[in-house]
Amino acid sequence: MAENTNNSGLLQVRLVTPDRVLLDATAEAVELPSMSGYLEALYGAAPLLSELGAGEVRLHGGSSNDQVFFVAWGFVEVLPERVTILAETALHPDEIDLAEAEAELKHSQDLWNQAGDEQVKYDEANTVARVAEEKIASAQGAKH
Repeated sequence: MAENTNNSGLLQVRLVTPDRVLLDATAEAVELPSMSGYLEALYGAAPLLSELGAGEVRLHGGSSNDQVFFVAWGFVEVLPERVTILAETALHPDEIDLAEAEAELKHSQDLWNQAGDEQVKYDEANTVARVAEEKIASAQGAKH
């Protein structure tokens, strides 16, 4: 493998879903939603592999033009000069259908009401609600 000779202090950031490459740019910093909370990757960071949660990826500086993307589930690999985000779902906030996200939130409430004594069903309802709430927040942030 060729050695990366990036001396610019910028991270090479790539955001990929099973369907497409949404982003291949540079950034000074990347904020990411992990399963244990948000983390920020900077140039020179220690290597890290983390499970991606639902929320926004925010890029700062570089050629990224401070873009924001909604992501849900997947993995992120942080290396000293590169961040690779492999997401099950990733959308630019302008691509989010707000009515559809609100319907998903309503569906999560229905799942919650139907869960009865089954913990697995409560967990599913919470997962659906989390994704819907993050989509709504991302879409509404794009509209301001």
